[in-house]
Amino acid sequence: MATTAWAGIRKWLGSWQATEGVTPVDDSVFLARIRFVERGVAVPAKAVLLLLLLYLLFVSHWFLDLTVPQEEAWNLLRSFFLIYFALNVGASILLWGMDEVSTRILQRVVYSLAILDAVALAALTLVTGGFDSILYWLFLGLIIRNAAVIPHADVQISVNLLGCSFYLLAGALERVLNRTDLELIEGIGRGAVVESSMEAGGREPVESLILRMLLLLLMTACCYGIQVLIDRGRREEQEAGEFAFKQHQLEAAGRLAAEIAHQLKNPLGIINNAAYTLQRTVKEGKTITQQIAIIREEVARSDRIITELMGYAQLAEGKVERVSVPEELDRAVTAVLPPGTNYTVKVSRDYGPAVPPLLGQRGHFAEIFTNLLTNAREAMNGKGELHISVRATPEYAVEVRVRDSGPGIPAELQGRLFEAYFTTKEKGTGLGLAIVKHNTELYGGTVRIESTLGKGSTFVVTLPARSVMRLRR
Repeated sequence: MATTAWAGIRKWLGSWQATEGVTPVDDSVFLARIRFVERGVAVPAKAVLLLLLLYLLFVSHWFLDLTVPQEEAWNLLRSFFLIYFALNVGASILLWGMDEVSTRILQRVVYSLAILDAVALAALTLVTGGFDSILYWLFLGLIIRNAAVIPHADVQISVNLLGCSFYLLAGALERVLNRTDLELIEGIGRGAVVESSMEAGGREPVESLILRMLLLLLMTACCYGIQVLIDRGRREEQEAGEFAFKQHQLEAAGRLAAEIAHQLKNPLGIINNAAYTLQRTVKEGKTITQQIAIIREEVARSDRIITELMGYAQLAEGKVERVSVPEELDRAVTAVLPPGTNYTVKVSRDYGPAVPPLLGQRGHFAEIFTNLLTNAREAMNGKGELHISVRATPEYAVEVRVRDSGPGIPAELQGRLFEAYFTTKEKGTGLGLAIVKHNTELYGGTVRIESTLGKGSTFVVTLPARSVMRLRR
């Protein structure tokens, strides 16, 4: 039951982040937070506090003047803080050597420390007055610390809510222990008087408790809200810089295309005209006329190849924009399998939640998806089953899988499928999958094939949601 509820909360948080456009924090930002907040501030401050607690617990027994806990509870408290002290020493050593530790391990250590700190603070609250303890204000500081270190919504909110629960539990347990001690010390009759007096004046403590809990919950919500605003500003700043940079790259590509056209197509035109003039001038010599004709044919072929390669290389001016992968895939399906045609292809779509948009030229992504779907349709001869799925990866990339029910591709040919002008079809140009590979790598992505003879083929394209276009030289 609890597991199902927790899974539902995490799913809701993920959908909320996607709706609000909250960008997942990458590892570099997370490591920077740990380095500055946890290692630079929390570790030195906690070292001072731990030494002070060890002195108060084992030397001065200052806590005995505040409360009179049972001997078993007192020994349990001191044993817990010895374990707490040892765990913090180990974690501090790991944090100081964090450059040699994987990010996943660091995350687990930091999250565990946040929960352990809340438990330790609750234990201190228990022996220093419960709901009336001055240590209550440290719970607010703990919430702020967690918000500064933990960038993930589900973990941050969960840890802070656990801290609020620990405070509530510590206060309630302190009330129960105090009531038990009073009954033992003053007797049943005197305890009834005390209980009635507590009930008479109990309204004010209840109202105070409600206000304190509301303040803790409000602080939890506000800290996360501020973090969302900061992350959104950071994302907008990154996108603005990426838009400008990619637009500059596309403009440079357009100038390069014009230079290629001038440097190659014009000389070919001159050669073609000269060959044509020679062919008309030469009246005798059949062999010479044939050679000139060959020159003209090869020039025409070269001109055609250059024109195709200019389109293949996508060296054209364009506009950088935010592209929705599911929407672009739907357009590609309509273009490749238009309604009213004789194709009997059953298309199934599986678009996952929280798919981030891509930044780039829409035409680049349209050609990737259109060529993939065209290849799948031709592999199935216009009939079969086509499955399209889209997922967001933990590395903040988009993975698109196109699976067909065709005959599959032999293993010895799979390595050459993305080569320009290589084709296994009678009327194929050999440029479709080459364009897919080129445009994918243009944005730092990858494409691969998974195929078994007789079981169809799956093309997997992974495109980073944050990337820098790479111009080939």
